[in-house]
Amino acid sequence: MSAPVASGPGRVLIAVYGVFALAATARAAVQIATKFDEAPLAYLLSAVAAVVYIVLTVALARGRRRLALAACLVELSGVLVVGTLSLIDSAAFPHATVWSGYGAGYLFVPLVLPVLGLFWLRRRTS
Repeated sequence: MSAPVASGPGRVLIAVYGVFALAATARAAVQIATKFDEAPLAYLLSAVAAVVYIVLTVALARGRRRLALAACLVELSGVLVVGTLSLIDSAAFPHATVWSGYGAGYLFVPLVLPVLGLFWLRRRTS
C-alpha cells in the first residue's frame, strides 16, 4: 500500500502549489483583463500555468496520483518549452509569463517545483 500524497512534506508541496495557483490566476486575470492586446501569447500561457497549478493543487490534496503525475509532466514540459522559446525568440514574448526564462521571475521555483512533485509522487507509490 502506498502512503498518502498529502502527508508530511506533501502538505508543504500542496501549500506551495496553492500559492502558485492563486498568484498565477491573479496575474493572468489582471493581464488578460487590462492589457491582453500587448502580449496575448504570454498572457494566455500565464493562464494555462494557472490552470495547471490549480489542477496540481487539487490533485495532490485529494490524492489523485495519476492526475497529479500528468499535471506535473505538463508543468515541467511547459516550463522547459516556454523557457527555451522565451530565450530563443524574445520578440514572441514581449512580456514575461510564469514559465518565461524557466521561471526566472519566480526564482526558478516553476522549474524546481514539478521535479519535486514528480519525486514526491514517485516516493509515495513505491
